[in-house]
Amino acid sequence: MAANSSRGGSLYGGAAPYRSREGLSTRPVAGSDEIQLRIDPMQGDFDDEISGLRSQVRQLRDVAQEIGTEAKFQKDFLDKLQMTVIKAQAGVKNNIRKLNSSIIKNGGNHVVHVVLFALFCFFVVYMWSKVSRR
Repeated sequence: MAANSSRGGSLYGGAAPYRSREGLSTRPVAGSDEIQLRIDPMQGDFDDEISGLRSQVRQLRDVAQEIGTEAKFQKDFLDKLQMTVIKAQAGVKNNIRKLNSSIIKNGGNHVVHVVLFALFCFFVVYMWSKVSRR
């Protein structure tokens, strides 16, 4: 992993880390989000260092814009999905309410049919027992 980070590998998404060449290195600053760079005066190729840093900043800005675009798309998608779920819940609730009222209206008829069927079965068994005793 250390060898990969010194070459600007996939850890930084193709961009080189803070240290791009031997003349440039980072210095940590306590309690700050800033990065301080120390330029070694022995390396005189500052224009290349600056243009390299500019290209890295441009790449990072482009990546940040892509991330922002994707985040907006994901947020819109989740909002639409949430509205769809809310509408589906309302539809299910409405259908359950209709089903319950239908059961209440027609439930009395079902109970009467079950009671009549039970009486008929009892009558058949009673008659069959009377006939079989003779």
